[in-house]
Amino acid sequence: MTTAAPEARSTRRAVSVWAAAVAVYLLAVFHRSSLSVAGLIAADRFDISASQLSTFTMIQLLVYASMQIPVGLMLDRFGPRRMLLVGLSVLTLAQLGFAFAGTYQAGIIARVFVGMGDAMIFISVLRLVSTWFAPLRIPVVTQVTGLVGQLGAVAAAVPMTMAFQRFGWTDTYLVTAGLGVVLGAWLYLIVRDTPEQRVVRGPSISARAVVDGLRSSWRQPGTRLAFWTHFSLQYGATTLALLWGFPFFVRGQGVSETTAGLLLTLLTVATMISGPIVGVLVGRRPFHRSTLVLVILASLVAAWTAVLAWPGPAPLWLLVLLVCAVGVGGPGSMVAFDFARTFNPPERLGSATGIVNQGGFIASLLSILGIGLVLDVLTPGTSSNYSASSFTWAMCVQYVLWTIGATQIVRYRRKARTDLAERDPQAYEQLRSGGRVLAPQH
Repeated sequence: MTTAAPEARSTRRAVSVWAAAVAVYLLAVFHRSSLSVAGLIAADRFDISASQLSTFTMIQLLVYASMQIPVGLMLDRFGPRRMLLVGLSVLTLAQLGFAFAGTYQAGIIARVFVGMGDAMIFISVLRLVSTWFAPLRIPVVTQVTGLVGQLGAVAAAVPMTMAFQRFGWTDTYLVTAGLGVVLGAWLYLIVRDTPEQRVVRGPSISARAVVDGLRSSWRQPGTRLAFWTHFSLQYGATTLALLWGFPFFVRGQGVSETTAGLLLTLLTVATMISGPIVGVLVGRRPFHRSTLVLVILASLVAAWTAVLAWPGPAPLWLLVLLVCAVGVGGPGSMVAFDFARTFNPPERLGSATGIVNQGGFIASLLSILGIGLVLDVLTPGTSSNYSASSFTWAMCVQYVLWTIGATQIVRYRRKARTDLAERDPQAYEQLRSGGRVLAPQH
């Protein structure tokens, strides 16, 4: 009888821990996206207007973004296992409250807590990835984590639509809330903070320590490079998938509703396929991560420019190219977390990741609001009045965000490289030669 080698046993343990944690992340994305197919039902249930309905999504994103730094600090203090358990509990109770919410105000409160619980999940999963997997595997596992999260958005589409039709609002949300109880038990039994310890507890958090930690994280050029990477690439898919993609394709490009739905499905597929590829490239050429980010950003800008500059509606092949470019932007934004891990010590990784994760969601809020404001100015009234030209101008809001993001990426990649070369010349040369640089120990 043979026994598995220690390395094989260690890998199996890491995968089992990751599987439990990523299942919670999938459920969080599912909860985050579940309202996307329930919009008309929610409008009837709460007797609200379209602008009030959009508030559900906006406030959820706002709470998620604003919670990132506090959650990052708590992650450094209490560890990922506890944060996942608390976040999952909050999500479960929030969906339970949403199931029974009978007023608009009650629904808003429930979505606030959905945003709070959701904010605790992703960066906690990334912390587990960084502590359980070898440095060479971390970029790929990080990308696969994002890929699995996309499955949550897919599961929130057709299955939720069928569930609403068959079981109604309350029973459907009760069942989805019940999934949190099952995953919570799995999480509690399987997940440990590190291979050595079930629970890791960081130092006490004082106001001065919080300020010093955030200042140190933000002062690090690598953190700023990560922030602007996430800012530049993450919001594109969020803007299209959560709100403006469907009306842009139907009203702005004149395609059928069925085709618009297929394009948004292709967006998710492109994200899922490109994620592991980006992860492998980052793992093999870590020194050129920022170059890869800039290439992805340039491709994204080129695709949008071709669509917006096309005389009349763009051909379908060009719209397909556009959604593929936007889909690749999601995995491109995940490179930001590899920057954060490389340039920050473990005790600051939570706060640094929280800062970075804010970037994309701040850009998403600015993009969604900016597009809506331009549309309101150019075509006041209901969505049925939106013209193709108004969508063309509204989507140009993105050029402001791209310009800011690209400028800052170029600026801080130079500073991050210079800082590493001065602080640790050996690590810099190792990175240039294709080796992985471990997080600095402070």
